[in-house]
Amino acid sequence: MPEFRSFRAASVVMRHSDWGEADRLLTLYTREQGKVRALAKGARKITSRKGGHLEPFTRVTLQLAKGRDLLLVTQAETVNAYLPLRDDLVKTGYASYVIELLDRFTHEEEGGNPTLFKLLTDTLSRIQKDEDAWLSVRYYEMRLLDFIGFRPQLFECLNCGREILPEDQFFSYTAGGVICPRCGASLPNLDRISIESLKYLRHFQRSSYADASRARPGSEVQKETETLMQGYFTHLLERELNTPGFIKRVKS
Repeated sequence: MPEFRSFRAASVVMRHSDWGEADRLLTLYTREQGKVRALAKGARKITSRKGGHLEPFTRVTLQLAKGRDLLLVTQAETVNAYLPLRDDLVKTGYASYVIELLDRFTHEEEGGNPTLFKLLTDTLSRIQKDEDAWLSVRYYEMRLLDFIGFRPQLFECLNCGREILPEDQFFSYTAGGVICPRCGASLPNLDRISIESLKYLRHFQRSSYADASRARPGSEVQKETETLMQGYFTHLLERELNTPGFIKRVKS
């Protein structure tokens, strides 16, 4: 936590909850301090000037003061409200998924991470603009795994060390990457991954978004990679995510 009593923070509102009679407790991801909690006093009052700036997904510049137990929001100015993320339920679901992943893999008092903050805001902007958010979300997943230290191995077999050949492979959640067909035939608890899906995941792992955005995978590849990535995150977190179920319901 900062030593000074008041500071400005570039923030994204991850979630909020009611606090007391009229206050709002916020969970924020900030560029300067990472994930923090802050109390917005009176934010639920109709006359509050802060309330409209503190909705989930909103990118906002906050003036935060150090209180007895929590940071206090003293000023709020919206930078980007990302309104389409609230108007379209599918976009709402994908934005919530992005936020949930970051929330699950980060902790308070870890300190600022400008790279993660930029990844978050860039991804929210892409989901807002894109007709289909599949690519933006898969790219976010791969970059997030890099930044938090769980980059999957997609180029060599994690069992024998041989370079992966252009054929269907296996994926091990436990090992964190690809197992070749020769090794996978005798190993338990593996999922199959087609060579087409593997190509796209490799592409996202080593490319800029500008290059990755040219990808045009078919529906089967989209479904396979989405299932695989969610399975990997479930393994890492040792619990299922909440938002994929919501996305599936609103898309059906």
